[in-house]
Amino acid sequence: MNSGFLRESFLQTAHNFERLAELAPHIASVADRIVERMRAGGKVMFCGNGGSAADAQHLAAELAGRYLIDRAPLAAMALTTNSSTLTAVGNDYSFEDIFERQVRGIGRPGDVAVGISTSGNSSNVLKAMHAASDMDILSIGLTGEDGGKMSSACDICIQVPSSATPRIQEMHIAVGHNLCELIETALA
Repeated sequence: MNSGFLRESFLQTAHNFERLAELAPHIASVADRIVERMRAGGKVMFCGNGGSAADAQHLAAELAGRYLIDRAPLAAMALTTNSSTLTAVGNDYSFEDIFERQVRGIGRPGDVAVGISTSGNSSNVLKAMHAASDMDILSIGLTGEDGGKMSSACDICIQVPSSATPRIQEMHIAVGHNLCELIETALA
């Protein structure tokens, strides 16, 4: 095994996280906006594809269950989990519509929609963000450093400092965990 490769990979990850720390005020502001909506009765809906779908489920579970504090459950859900909805909408309409139709059916003004996309260009996530904006649902994008189309499609975009998918995903879960901790602390 090549320990030199691993060392370089870990050092690159550490460097990315140092750069990510510069976004702390922005991320804290995003948490404040989510807390404001949740205090008023809103819920958080997460969506993404592949690894981002797993992150959506993970973060929704942290809020609906618990992150660090025993507390009442928070209203959060992943739009990636109902295989019947995903396959029916994908078959009857289009794969591009799988999250948008759920946002339009389940979402209400005052909610939050978090779209996770390493490229920022996932068409089904973009459609969900556009639907959210149409409905007075706060749309938050979590992307890589250039933001892709989501940088202008969302009310707020958190663009983590990397263009490499695995490094972006590492930072996405770190951002998500920190958001969950801030939200939980504020609402517990």
